[in-house]
Amino acid sequence: MLPAEKAKVTIILANLGTPDAPTVPAVRRFLQQFLSDQRVIEIPKPIWQIILRLFILPFRPKRVAHAYDMVWGNDSPMREILFEQVAAVKQHLTAKYPEFELNVIPAMTYGNPGISAALAQLAEQPQDHILLFPLFPQYSATSTAPLYDAIAKWIPQQRNLPGLSIIRDYYQHPVFIHALAQSVRDYQAEHGVPDKLLMSFHGIPQPYADKGDPYADRCRVTGHLVAQALGLTAEQYEISFQSRFGKQEWVKPYTDATLEAWGQQGIQSVQVMSPAFSADCLETLEELALQNAEIFQNAGGGHYGYIPALNSREDHVGLLNLLLQANLDALKQTLAH
Repeated sequence: MLPAEKAKVTIILANLGTPDAPTVPAVRRFLQQFLSDQRVIEIPKPIWQIILRLFILPFRPKRVAHAYDMVWGNDSPMREILFEQVAAVKQHLTAKYPEFELNVIPAMTYGNPGISAALAQLAEQPQDHILLFPLFPQYSATSTAPLYDAIAKWIPQQRNLPGLSIIRDYYQHPVFIHALAQSVRDYQAEHGVPDKLLMSFHGIPQPYADKGDPYADRCRVTGHLVAQALGLTAEQYEISFQSRFGKQEWVKPYTDATLEAWGQQGIQSVQVMSPAFSADCLETLEELALQNAEIFQNAGGGHYGYIPALNSREDHVGLLNLLLQANLDALKQTLAH
């Protein structure tokens, strides 16, 4: 009797995306892909494509490429951190689940390594189960849903379909909240306690929230739970939203406006964190850590500190493993021999 084969399980850790290089052509390619997704921009496609091609892509890539160049290391920070997270998760889980032929791979919704290419490769190497983990703590139709869309486009092309699981989000998981709070404590142990802590989340247009996107409410829950874990009073922290694009109203309060007001009030010390990001990227390292520091200090504010994202911290990787283990333990009941 032949021994039973191990069940093949692939975990996809997925983040939003990044250009291939901090150059104008690479940024233009990235922005064209990103801003052409109607999950991101809900303006009717024919109208939006005219705006995108005539007014955005000829001009915006130069400014964005310069910003990327300021934070670029050997590679894009987001991609470097994603690879670190994948390596750490893979090392832990392959040792813990010897009954599976387990693989952990990185993917990006936009740019490389792309989610579509990852799925195409898996079609050539049929899996028993695919576990997709979008690394967005708070679900949004603008960030998490495009990964669902990629899976939905891939499914009709497959004959031998695997089982499929998706971790939707983890915005109020106790281990996530503890890791965020501990990152604040660790930073303040070195830099002191500020007058104000600002939790800045990536924004979405207000009409998206009005139509039912739960993202902003999930962000507020995360923020209040972190404040509770840190024992903060209402006067010691604020929740805000950054990275506006275009002229329509976005979810408020705005990060830059909040910091400008605090500067005008003469607040002497502010620390800022961004619990919406599982990895530092352009929006945290350039916009939040540099641009918004200038806004605050130019308005009259004092010391400004940026608390890094959870990135590859041990407690963050532990959280990722914990969420994945819950799914893998369930699979053991049906897949393991």
